[in-house]
Amino acid sequence: MAVSLLAHEVSDLCLGKPALKPLSVSATVADALAALKSSDENFISVWDCEDYSIGFGEENDGLGCCRCVGKLCMVDVICYLCREENLLSPSSALKTPVSAILPKIPGLVMHVDPSSSLLEAIDLILHGAQNLVVPLPAKRSSISRRKQHQKPSSCSPTSTSHNGREFCWLTQEDVIRFLLGSIGLFSPLPALSIDTLGIISSEVSAIDYYSPASSALEAISHSLITQTSVAIVDSEGVFIGEISPFTLACCDETVSAAITTLSSGDLMAYIDCGGPPEDLVREVKARLKEKNLDRMLQEFTILCSMTNSDSSSDEESELSPRRTLPRSGRYSRSFSYSARMVRRAEAIVCHPKSSLVAVMIQAIAHRVNYLWVIEDDCSLVGIVTFSNMLKVFREHL
Repeated sequence: MAVSLLAHEVSDLCLGKPALKPLSVSATVADALAALKSSDENFISVWDCEDYSIGFGEENDGLGCCRCVGKLCMVDVICYLCREENLLSPSSALKTPVSAILPKIPGLVMHVDPSSSLLEAIDLILHGAQNLVVPLPAKRSSISRRKQHQKPSSCSPTSTSHNGREFCWLTQEDVIRFLLGSIGLFSPLPALSIDTLGIISSEVSAIDYYSPASSALEAISHSLITQTSVAIVDSEGVFIGEISPFTLACCDETVSAAITTLSSGDLMAYIDCGGPPEDLVREVKARLKEKNLDRMLQEFTILCSMTNSDSSSDEESELSPRRTLPRSGRYSRSFSYSARMVRRAEAIVCHPKSSLVAVMIQAIAHRVNYLWVIEDDCSLVGIVTFSNMLKVFREHL
């Protein structure tokens, strides 16, 4: 039965999960930027290594003197660099402590015991947790055993371990993927449409195609917190595409210059997975010059030249986008519900009559936490998220 499935412990979902690579809360934004560029993950964990042993004893959760206090991704850095006070000198902004860009919303990251049930994990997620920090099984090698008998040293800001203990984290995607593996236990729920289940949310962030991309900054920051996205629509409410934090997280800090200068529609083309079109790169440079953002222009030019020098002409040809938006401002639409619209960087969409299991598979296949819901005429209906899906499973039980 489905109830027995949810009796699983969170440690069952941690099999094969890599240990977290930590960043000290006392590090700078530049340190966070370097860590993000060297990481295989879009997010990095931020740790405070003061003495947390009181109330969080080693026998309780193994934390000792280090505790994860949040997470960061490239979008946090990009939005920070786009602030008006940082546009004149991005390099100075990078010297700021990372605590300045760490989300201040409590409960986004939570430590849990490995013996916690899957049901408890779902409840935490439904109450706002995005990442659950779980201790990994202690390594029992001869080296680790010797370390455990040594006197504990002071906490290191570059390690998430205490006496050799490491941690991983679980996400909404991990839980949805686990439930999908036993989806038959919930029959007939998975076959019902998302419309019938009432999990389509009409509360979405949407901006006009021709509006300045900078006007979407607050919406982008909010969508990062809610693990959703920003819809791009025309004057009639027709869905064109999105500015997705998931896509921005795969970019670098030079995107801050594009957000400062381009329209929302052009930004959508700029962050295409194939790389920014050359004509938009030239346009960004020209507009930075017009705005007298000389320092940003200088640093943007240097970073672009460094990126280009790392690729051969053949590689540049392969990575160039398959198409760019026409300069007339026209855009293309797609009526497919199972693929990205027009280009890889654009939105994953579904129909109100799509089944719950189909939507789950789509989201997992494309590594996103949400799907846009549109009608046959591409009018935007709303959005369905992993959190909405988990509510259905929780209520079903």
